[in-house]
Amino acid sequence: MLSLLPGPLVLLLSVSLTIIFTALCASLILLVSLLKLLPIPALDRACSHINNGIMRLWLSGNAFVIRLTTRIEWQIEENSQLRRDGWYLIVSNHQSWTDIVVLGHLFRDRLPVPKFFMKHELIYIPLLGLACWGLDMPFMRRYSREFLLRNPHLRGQDIETTRNACEKFRHLPTTVINFVEGTRVTAQKQAQSRSPYRHLMPPKAAGLAFTLAAMGEQFDSLIDVTIRYPDNSKTPFKDFLMGRMKRIQVRIEELPVDEALMGDYFNDKQFKRGFQAWLNQRWQEKDEVLEGWQRAQEPATVAARESARASSGN
Repeated sequence: MLSLLPGPLVLLLSVSLTIIFTALCASLILLVSLLKLLPIPALDRACSHINNGIMRLWLSGNAFVIRLTTRIEWQIEENSQLRRDGWYLIVSNHQSWTDIVVLGHLFRDRLPVPKFFMKHELIYIPLLGLACWGLDMPFMRRYSREFLLRNPHLRGQDIETTRNACEKFRHLPTTVINFVEGTRVTAQKQAQSRSPYRHLMPPKAAGLAFTLAAMGEQFDSLIDVTIRYPDNSKTPFKDFLMGRMKRIQVRIEELPVDEALMGDYFNDKQFKRGFQAWLNQRWQEKDEVLEGWQRAQEPATVAARESARASSGN
């Protein structure tokens, strides 16, 4: 266990190991993905199988680094029965890059290889972006309302990307992960978006609704995940890499994919209102879970401060 070493040294070791694992796996995925360029469906599916195996190897590498460099107390509340040969849709709040590592670590041996909906800008990250392309992860472009008013021909482009991704996901057991807030939460972003929640950004319903419409009957269940870093809320990713992450709180709730959640979000106004209301209610419940965790922590924090003051007084 290297977490007892100085933080900067742990950072150097964890980053170095992560880069080595990532570069190795990404290079292998890229080599395999070159064959996917050939217009042969059977070959494309075979390459996807191989790439998924390499992705699982990468997740195992991350788990090794976590065990080696950190001493995390996992506080998990769970109500789920999962299997590796099914299809699942995960929705989660998004606070940090650490969320991706956490989800991969928790579900790497319990669910099919995860696919993330990613910002289009990430495709330009050297090696990693192209590896994600080789894994069939959909890259989404986010446009402001003002931009779409000036460029109406781009409206609905994300939905077309989702449509194409869902078609590929039909052939292999898949876990689709959607951070429906669309971005990591910060106080500034909350203020700009006029978020009605204390700990969350407003959820974006369109992409999730379309994924359910395209694949809802194929999903075994929807998994609602809530993540919190109670002792490292300001810089969780940096603290994680430096071995300073103390606790991670996670709530995992498995929900049935109700037929009422599958409909025409873009042309059926009644369904759209109902779906938005359902998602907003889920987010309200998630916000209350986060608030409850924070309130439960406050007495312990106060007690620790008082104990430290008493010790310093002696």
